[in-house]
Amino acid sequence: MSPRKRVKVVIVEDHTLFAESLELALTFEGYDAERVDLPEEPASETKLTSMIMRPQPRIVLLDLDLGHHGSGVRLVSPLARAGADVVVVTGSNDESRWGHALHSGARTVLSKRVPLGEILGTVRRLNYGNSVLDVDERERLIRAWVGQGQDLIETRRRLAQLSRRETQVLEHLMDGFTVGDIAKIRVVSEATVRTQVKSILSKLGVSSQIAAVSLAHKAEWRAA
Repeated sequence: MSPRKRVKVVIVEDHTLFAESLELALTFEGYDAERVDLPEEPASETKLTSMIMRPQPRIVLLDLDLGHHGSGVRLVSPLARAGADVVVVTGSNDESRWGHALHSGARTVLSKRVPLGEILGTVRRLNYGNSVLDVDERERLIRAWVGQGQDLIETRRRLAQLSRRETQVLEHLMDGFTVGDIAKIRVVSEATVRTQVKSILSKLGVSSQIAAVSLAHKAEWRAA
């Protein structure tokens, strides 16, 4: 079923293929869909919000993990205040992160693993002014986020103990770079980077790079 009117939908997603698939499907459905390309350099919450809202979208499909721009959660509240219906579409299965997004004003959270038709159906229901998330489920997910409060405080305390170089290395790991990549970027030996990674793991109390990256994402962390 086509929407009653041509609605502007903006896609904020750093995985090009997934974003293009959403844009194509939404356009086929009759929506005015547009992917917003975020700047190459990290930008402030205000600048990112301004870029996303420039096309005056009614609906924003927002990823939780935006590479070097950090967590998409920080954009939910300003986008909602600006008048957009925010739908988080994420690869994360962490229900506490979903609850955080809902608490910040997202209308619902969808996994990237759901069929494309479910995402389109959510956009359609929003367009018609219908509910897109059961009240009990919303409250359950928000409680999951609240329950993570103390763990989050401890994680952020550990992250704050990282040195400047260690925070930079962790950021590179979060962006998907290998130890070899980081060594080239920072013009140091791989042994130096491995030593820094070992220190990061020790301070965070984890045993692998994957665990360190997961912990940082869960804490919605980015170096100041």
